[in-house]
Amino acid sequence: MSPDLGRPPMAAYNQDLVEQRLNEAALAGGVRESVKIEWRGRDLNVEVIDMPTDSLYYNAGTHRIRAQRSHDPKLDASLDASPWSPESQDYLHHLLQAKPSNPHETDPDFTELKKSIADFGQNDPGLITRDGILVNGNTRRAALKELGHQTIRVGVLPGDATWADISAVELSLQLRKDHRRDYSYINRLLAIEEQVALGRPIGSVAHDFRSNAAACEQDLWILSCIREMIERSSDGEVALRLVDFEEHQEKLKELRRRYAKEVRENRRENAELIKEARLAAMILGFSKTDVRVIEEDFHDRYLSRQLPEVFRQSTAKAPSAVSIPGLNRSVQPAETSKVAAAKAFTDSVLRVKAAEAAADKLPPEQIRAAAQSVKAAKDAVEVALDPAGRDARLRKRKRAAPDRLNDASQDIDQCITDLVLSRGSRSLDEEAFDEAVLLLRESLAKLAKEAQRSIVEAGDGVTWLLNAVRENE
Repeated sequence: MSPDLGRPPMAAYNQDLVEQRLNEAALAGGVRESVKIEWRGRDLNVEVIDMPTDSLYYNAGTHRIRAQRSHDPKLDASLDASPWSPESQDYLHHLLQAKPSNPHETDPDFTELKKSIADFGQNDPGLITRDGILVNGNTRRAALKELGHQTIRVGVLPGDATWADISAVELSLQLRKDHRRDYSYINRLLAIEEQVALGRPIGSVAHDFRSNAAACEQDLWILSCIREMIERSSDGEVALRLVDFEEHQEKLKELRRRYAKEVRENRRENAELIKEARLAAMILGFSKTDVRVIEEDFHDRYLSRQLPEVFRQSTAKAPSAVSIPGLNRSVQPAETSKVAAAKAFTDSVLRVKAAEAAADKLPPEQIRAAAQSVKAAKDAVEVALDPAGRDARLRKRKRAAPDRLNDASQDIDQCITDLVLSRGSRSLDEEAFDEAVLLLRESLAKLAKEAQRSIVEAGDGVTWLLNAVRENE
């Protein structure tokens, strides 16, 4: 269920003012402005009125800044305890203007919105409850307040709106194709997770987010991975935050795809090794192209020899076998020494990165030491990436020709299917097909010639190709 945040202090005042403004609009006659919303499974037009900007409240439960709330844990806790207090509302006002990946900076999208309102006025109305809580238009209200505007145009929800309605309406408005400012990446993940947690089928959630079930499953895996990293970064005093992962969207998606591929092919250890090494590189700020060359042998083959002493872990030793009483057998623990070493390095990187970012929570000397450790780790990974990248490019060149042949084989398989279908409908252009086969024969002859020059010891496949071409010469 969506959290019930209660009623704000000026709820009664706002209710009376809303009723008054709605009555005034009804008596005025003429064309009345309305806004269409999705309300409990159907479309509903709600009337738009003017309300004082200062009498309204930011919604502490809005999905727009859900991840950014953790920027200041103390104020985040205050939001849960007293969401309508001036301190909490000021914090929300700040976050609504802030850059999602760095709440210390102003979001360029907010600056653009403020300029648009200053030049052309408020184009689209917001949406409020009768108590004066903003369901949609939180950012617009922040811009209007910054510009000194005294009123804001808002639609008004029906009087029986619940907190579950507020959450559903906000999501439906945000996910319309004409929305102006997207949720940040992490806030989108949190919104998907919330909807799944409410018991909704993942296919239905995917439909609302204009996605598909597989993509939503990917999003949930990524959010779980982020939470795991936050937990592993904690030393009791500081930890990474959700906002620290805003800029890693594409890298996390690529990691998920690669991890799933390794697991499907029953290479669980490789999956874990790739995951740990790539996560460490992400946190250290390496680009997507750098992260992409990291394979399962990165830590053991390239990185371990470059690590400074502070990152060398005695826990990387292989766990001893565990005996099973009565069966005269022993089994190895699930986590191998290679995975343990990779995890130990990633844990160290997560902790020092969290300490480096804790500017106002740790002594300056501790932050400086953490920054030096981060630099040492980044330098080691950068040195290791050079030979890893060269080897990756070499492997790619080695696989280029076989991969193209595999693609050609798949195309021929599809051609067989097309032939069967055309036979049933008598739609085959026989002359064009014959010309295409002759072109294929020429290509195979050229392929055989180059294969004979390039391959020293021909296997069964190359031998067949050479014999087939000779028979047709």
